[in-house]
Amino acid sequence: MSVGKSVRLFLADGTPGGLLTAEIMNWTGHVVAAPRSDLGALLKRPEANRTGIYILLGDDPDSMGGTIAYIGEGDDVSKRLYQHSRSEEQGGKDFWDRAILLTSKDANLTKAHARYLESRFISLAQKANRTRLINGTAPAPLPLPESDISDMEYFIAQAKIALPVLGVNLFRNTTMVTESKDASSGGEVVKESVSPVFELRSKKHGFVATAQEIDGEFIVLEGSTARNSWNGVDDGYKSLREKLEQDGTIEISVSGTVAQFTRNHVFASPSAAAAVVTGRSANGRNEWKVAVSGVSFGRWQTQEIEQDLGGDAS
Repeated sequence: MSVGKSVRLFLADGTPGGLLTAEIMNWTGHVVAAPRSDLGALLKRPEANRTGIYILLGDDPDSMGGTIAYIGEGDDVSKRLYQHSRSEEQGGKDFWDRAILLTSKDANLTKAHARYLESRFISLAQKANRTRLINGTAPAPLPLPESDISDMEYFIAQAKIALPVLGVNLFRNTTMVTESKDASSGGEVVKESVSPVFELRSKKHGFVATAQEIDGEFIVLEGSTARNSWNGVDDGYKSLREKLEQDGTIEISVSGTVAQFTRNHVFASPSAAAAVVTGRSANGRNEWKVAVSGVSFGRWQTQEIEQDLGGDAS
């Protein structure tokens, strides 16, 4: 059975778009997020003067709906954030419009801890492949005792829960994770909500795509094939298909007869995924079918709801 979590959010200025903090019960970590326009208020907070990790986020001009991210660490994070707020001519970074700060409430994070966390977060972001990371390669972490590594892995596990609540998804898995119980989760049972495998196939056009809904996100799986070109009206999904071809997520075969997904990709909806696969507008709730039973995605969802309601009623 999965263990629930209580995430406490505090809107520092009373507005949802301003500076806010996030905490998880029984976790010493502390998260502060702020738009660039509120950087001054962020730098005045005591957390900003501690050792910690920061994430800079901005829109990717070369990707529809995509983001750019930079992950860093510092003994006094406020100094690093101030440096990054300056113009590029002054050694800063212009791309970002939001900053996320991760520190410890007990102020026990050391430089070695921060270097370890920075390296691990960069590796996780590269593996998730949800955003364009401008860090390059992950720096080698400083050596830590085994007990400290366990503590830092627990810190990472909790951060991966808190950050998506703030809309920061660059570390979220796009692959199925089986139920586990280990030190990185503090000895808790971890189980993601995973659907059956769905298929969308066409004998005429020679493609078979597979997908799963993992932790509430609809993901087309690596190795799926799709129609070799867009053949519908330009309704916005055509641009999405072109973007995925440009960034290498979808590659056209040498023969040109079919396209293939080179990695897992998260879509905003089953219909967006179906449109990209079929090369036309499509109702994903009808076109994606459970591979084993042939039940549509929409019907599968309804059955899940009915099952949940039936379980509550019993």
